[in-house]
Amino acid sequence: MPRPQKPRKVMFDPKAAYFKPRAVPLSMLEEVNLMADELEALRLCDLENINQIDAAKQMKISQSTLNRILLSARKKIADALIHGKAIKIVKK
Repeated sequence: MPRPQKPRKVMFDPKAAYFKPRAVPLSMLEEVNLMADELEALRLCDLENINQIDAAKQMKISQSTLNRILLSARKKIADALIHGKAIKIVKK
């Protein structure tokens, strides 16, 4: 049985919770769920240019956990962009 997940500090509330390709009806799209902690990790590391150690401290998680979250988020976003899927931001 895996350990329970520690709460992750998310200090960002996105203005939009859904992104989709233009001119494609939502009913025809597959969806990728991007978790709030994945978006926060992307914001800190990629947008704010904070190194992973400091970003992990801000989110109150280990650096290795932050790295796994970043890899997952980047994979989901790449999948959505390359395959024309919608991105839904899921708040826990």
